[in-house]
Amino acid sequence: MITRPAISRRAFLHGSGVSLALPFLEAMMPRLSSAAAATPPKRMVFACASLGIYGPSLFPKETGRGYALTPYLEALKDHRDDFTVLSGVCHPDQAGADGHTSEMTWLTSARGPGLGGFRNTVSIDQFVAEKIGYETRYPSLVLSSAGQSSQSYTRSGVMVQAQSKPSQVFAKLFLDGTPSEINNQMRKLKEGRSIMDTVQAEAKRFEKRVGAADKEKLDEYYTSVREMEERMLKSEAWVQKPKPKVDAKQPTDVDNEADLIARMKLLFDLIPLALQTDSTRAITVLVQGRGDVPLIAGVTMAHHNLSHHGQDPMKIEQLQRIERAEFEALNGLLSSLKGKKEANGSLLDNTMVLFGSNLGNANSHDWHNLPLVFAGGGFKHGQHLAFDAKNNQPMCNLFVQMLQRMGIEADEFGSSTGSALPGLVV
Repeated sequence: MITRPAISRRAFLHGSGVSLALPFLEAMMPRLSSAAAATPPKRMVFACASLGIYGPSLFPKETGRGYALTPYLEALKDHRDDFTVLSGVCHPDQAGADGHTSEMTWLTSARGPGLGGFRNTVSIDQFVAEKIGYETRYPSLVLSSAGQSSQSYTRSGVMVQAQSKPSQVFAKLFLDGTPSEINNQMRKLKEGRSIMDTVQAEAKRFEKRVGAADKEKLDEYYTSVREMEERMLKSEAWVQKPKPKVDAKQPTDVDNEADLIARMKLLFDLIPLALQTDSTRAITVLVQGRGDVPLIAGVTMAHHNLSHHGQDPMKIEQLQRIERAEFEALNGLLSSLKGKKEANGSLLDNTMVLFGSNLGNANSHDWHNLPLVFAGGGFKHGQHLAFDAKNNQPMCNLFVQMLQRMGIEADEFGSSTGSALPGLVV
């Protein structure tokens, strides 16, 4: 028989004008009459680099577990046993209105994107939101490195607008109060005063109600909140800095959006906090560069231009600089997730992370053989699963496995064929 948890899973620490959400604690888990321990929820994160990922720098030549790390995978070497490289996977029939329309179907698999009569279908994150979204404060969290475009679509085919300002996402996730109260708290941050200073008194009282393991988790969470505050303030400094001369004629292209990696990292920094507080269990991030010249040392050309490298070694070298930085950001996310303890392991053990692109070869806009790295979630990783390069496995077969791992009864999704990806097991 299950009794009520001692502490609400939606508990806040209250201060003057604002409240701070709490992480998922053992004290929030239901007390069970049996010896079975309550298990933390499963989560999923999708991050798509919409301008592609250069395959030769990602895909290992060897299959299985003994593969040699490629230049991009070197950035993830500390997590070799935490992820699986997937090749020979795609969504079928993605030839669309132009070379980039497959971006809108990366999470849906709807065929013929953008062609006459096309209407998108529900994305996997919104499908999850339909099924279990009521269990969290936010059914899903839709993020983008720039603008409001996203890859999340409702069942009626309407795009869910993304949020791209970390400070606003932070306020949405972790602050409770009127707009003026929240703005006042953000002003205090700029003056060097932490949210933790505001809620410190109640935090001390709250800690008396929890055990040693929860106290350790709270200390870790408070530290993460302070670090996130510091990173947000540092990111705002870019607004005051002069823009690179190479982009002076196109200020709209470099209005913060040019600092692609910094924006990507800030969004990635928010993900563990959102999941740890059980604010949501489905997160999508669209990483898009488009016409910007990324603020990365050695990069002098627009990201989109570099993706169409035409086998030019100079362009490929600059493209690799950008994409290596993206994988370093991914490494930071995985490290943060793995570093947060939960009752049955780490936050990464309970979070599936799929990072990749809707383009298998951005140079030619080809949508076959998508670059995919699948991490966490309790699966047996540490391998390169290479499927037929000419007869790709449906990516939605992976989606079905992910849905089932979330505890959702689903035998099909999108273009799935009713079978799991061979070799990918829990």
